[in-house]
Amino acid sequence: MTRLSFLDLVPVREGAGVADALADAAAIAAHAETLGFHRYWVAEHHGMAGVAGGAAAIVIGHVAAATRTIRVGAGGIMLPNHAPLVIAEQFGTLAALHPGRIDLGLGRAPGSDQRVMQALRRTLTADPDGFPRDVIELQRYFADDGSTGIRATPGAGADVPIYILGSSTYGAQLAAALGLPYAFASHFAPQMLEEALYLYRRDFRPSAQLDAPHAMAGFNLFAGESDAEGALLASSMEQSFVALRTGNPGKLKRPVPGYRDSLPPQARAMLDGVLSASAIGGPDTVARQMRAFIDRTGVDELILTSAIYDQSARKRSLTIAAEAMGSKAQVAAAA
Repeated sequence: MTRLSFLDLVPVREGAGVADALADAAAIAAHAETLGFHRYWVAEHHGMAGVAGGAAAIVIGHVAAATRTIRVGAGGIMLPNHAPLVIAEQFGTLAALHPGRIDLGLGRAPGSDQRVMQALRRTLTADPDGFPRDVIELQRYFADDGSTGIRATPGAGADVPIYILGSSTYGAQLAAALGLPYAFASHFAPQMLEEALYLYRRDFRPSAQLDAPHAMAGFNLFAGESDAEGALLASSMEQSFVALRTGNPGKLKRPVPGYRDSLPPQARAMLDGVLSASAIGGPDTVARQMRAFIDRTGVDELILTSAIYDQSARKRSLTIAAEAMGSKAQVAAAA
């Protein structure tokens, strides 16, 4: 049975602040846990007024402390922003505090623009082997095999599974070569999903962490009590995408009835593209769309993201998704 997980950008809502977003993150993770979701991930972004997950390791610790059984981790840490030793220490600390529950997804995008990169005191390298080298260095700190000449404390010997994230075939090929689980960012860049999954499965080499491919895919969820309500809930995310593409990102806005229909054709076409990996509507519609996506891709795990303005509606959306997969009990049994 396909597992259900949750990816949180920790959205800052219009009219609210970062403290509210962090409280929402802990509450939605606890709710996902009651539904039997397998894991909760937070994504690292910087310099965005509407995203409160920039200090991802701290948010992960906050959420892990508010939950008991659900796995909690990064989806992901943008490794070009960090020295591998620092990440080993951060996630080694998290694993010591919350043993057996911490994941580490790694991406090679900066999660920011050039100005933010400079502020982070990091630079994008033209070396195509830079990201793979950093991933391997990080693995060696956790393995504590002495190959780096430095012992990560905390971190050495920590049980922190590593996942490779991507939105192109690059990450798929790296995950396959290293024998690691792979998560594709189809919730905002679905164009190369099927090619990436094909290459990952074809070229996968078993490793000490994983003996067979494990593919995850990001998937947008906007589930209401009716198709009309689902469409209304989705309008907050639609506004965010339009704002981002026009260079005016901001906080998550309140839903607007008929928002998509009010847009010019080119904006609607953009939304159709970036949101093609989505379930939007009432329970029956959402169930059909989720199952069609799983049947088409064969993913082992669906990692949902649900940027809905109202927190109670967001929780209800996850409940509808759990029920769409059979029942809450079945979802829990698969975790």
